[in-house]
Amino acid sequence: MSGPGPGDPVAPDAARGPEGAPVPGGAGVAGGRSPAGAPGMDGGGWLPPPTTAAWRHAGARVGFEVAYLRTHGTGWRLEGGTTAVEAGETWMVEYLVEVDASWTTHHARITSRCTSGLFHLEVEADGTGSWRLDGRTAPQLQGCLDLDLESSVLTNALPVHRLGLAPGARAEAPAAYVRVPLLAVERLAQRYERLAGEEGRYAYAAPAFEVATELRVDASGLVVSYPDLAVREL
Repeated sequence: MSGPGPGDPVAPDAARGPEGAPVPGGAGVAGGRSPAGAPGMDGGGWLPPPTTAAWRHAGARVGFEVAYLRTHGTGWRLEGGTTAVEAGETWMVEYLVEVDASWTTHHARITSRCTSGLFHLEVEADGTGSWRLDGRTAPQLQGCLDLDLESSVLTNALPVHRLGLAPGARAEAPAAYVRVPLLAVERLAQRYERLAGEEGRYAYAAPAFEVATELRVDASGLVVSYPDLAVREL
């Protein structure tokens, strides 16, 4: 989630539209909670994510997000939803995202509801940079490896995991960015830098939205704090 951006989405592809086993041992922390700065992050190594997580959205919007994380083959299935009020309008988004062991996106199903109606989007990716949206090729997304939902803080964990940055390292991470509530999709340039020093700090930038901020993540790579957008509640 990069935060709201000005103007209309670029190259919109608006949408139409098995449950994995529980995560063994959760996050290794009582109650499934992973505190920021916990051990296990050196060299890009992560603890298993908790079975559930939740964030309070505040700033750009007022809302709440709840997610459930389960193993899926050698990867993960991320299921959740966000309800919010933004600019005087209500919306709700439900998502299912499947990633492989490296947290590279392979499949997603997203549903959105607002006063304009109900919208659905099916996303397929081959893991090497090619994408299909509702069965149609999406050349504007060529080279992207991550799905980023405007409605979700959870999806910031995808590039954090996949890149496995060492302290002081940075990388470009263009993403297939899904706008809400109409589920238009665009390519979004993003950059992540793992900051040296205290664990769990990443400099994040999305120049198209003039976003430059510092994310805090826990030992399982999930966002704990996203300034002016969201804070972890569980």
